[in-house]
Amino acid sequence: MQRFGRYAVFYTPPPGPFALAGARWLGWDLAEGQAVAQPECGVALGPITDRPRRYGFHATLKPPFALAEGCDPADLATRLSDLAAMQAPVTVPDLTLARIGRFLALVPGAASEVDALAAVLVTGLDPCRAPLTPEARARRRPERLTEGQRALLDRYGYPFVLDQFRFHMTLTGPLDPAMRAPVQEAAQHHFAPVLGRALRIDDVTLCGEDDAGRFHAVARFPLGVGRP
Repeated sequence: MQRFGRYAVFYTPPPGPFALAGARWLGWDLAEGQAVAQPECGVALGPITDRPRRYGFHATLKPPFALAEGCDPADLATRLSDLAAMQAPVTVPDLTLARIGRFLALVPGAASEVDALAAVLVTGLDPCRAPLTPEARARRRPERLTEGQRALLDRYGYPFVLDQFRFHMTLTGPLDPAMRAPVQEAAQHHFAPVLGRALRIDDVTLCGEDDAGRFHAVARFPLGVGRP
């Protein structure tokens, strides 16, 4: 198995119209590991998708991390496979567009069991995660976090996990106020076939970050295959 600088566990749509729509919107296909042409949609997608493009179309379940000493990619894959096998598939209800801070994302319209799935992956895979370096911790701007978020950053390497987790599929970087309405209108049209519908999560995807900072899908692991 190829070794990457960092790994993450994402939800990524299976091959099909939704995955293609997301890849085209961002301009990067995680599964194929290559750039794709972005659509003409009335707004210039290139600049506003520059940040999320390198991650591809996804929802983060276990945030990116470097491997701990003594843990190799095969160990990580085995642990993830075992964890996934014991978790039931989940449904994300009523997918909708929303602004989170200054960026646009697809989010659930109501609470779902995906939060519990993410918590299992965050805690269960943590033995494979190398501790944050002081430089990486400083990049998270801990002085701007709440006390609880700082505790999560120091314990799990990321401040927005467990009770701070929010399932979202990022569509843009930070948007200027004047761009919010036209970009939301373009996204509404582009993702119209899935908006308001439930999203079924039957597997999770191990992804790796290459030397250029782009993420690639490494392997999919089905949920629930080991449950009685």
